Amino acid sequence: MSNGSLAYHETLELHELVAMESNMLITLKNEVGNVPDQELKNLYGATIKVMQRYLKDLLVFFPKAPTRMEDAQRARQDTGYYAGSILIQVKTLIRTYAIAITETATPVLRRTLVNQLNGLIDLHAQIFSYMSKNGLYSAFDMKKLIENDVKNAKKAIDMKY
Repeated sequence: MSNGSLAYHETLELHELVAMESNMLITLKNEVGNVPDQELKNLYGATIKVMQRYLKDLLVFFPKAPTRMEDAQRARQDTGYYAGSILIQVKTLIRTYAIAITETATPVLRRTLVNQLNGLIDLHAQIFSYMSKNGLYSAFDMKKLIENDVKNAKKAIDMKY
């Protein structure tokens, strides 16, 4: 941090973390009631508490982003949650495939993974296009991007489980 503000690349990484953690927190809270094993349910509860704390810790940095925060717009719609969820999952798969390819010694497996990675990249582009077209992801509007992250993180923190 320089001059009390975040750099653009830091803000984008912060956005990625908050978006992913918010989505994960909502998923954990939706799933915890279905976990049959009490010890595992306790781990879910502990993970939920950690994720909530981490989100709260990260939210304090958004006012230092290179855009001013203003009042949140309309409440997050379920469509945005589901679209964001699949986008994050596909993005995570892309990263996982890229790492797996670097560890692959068998040529036919490498070709298979590369082909699947390229398919995932195309799928990611389709999901992003859907979200952008429907106003669910404002990739070129930092202010809206951060407002959505803050709104989604607060929703995830406040959600009952």
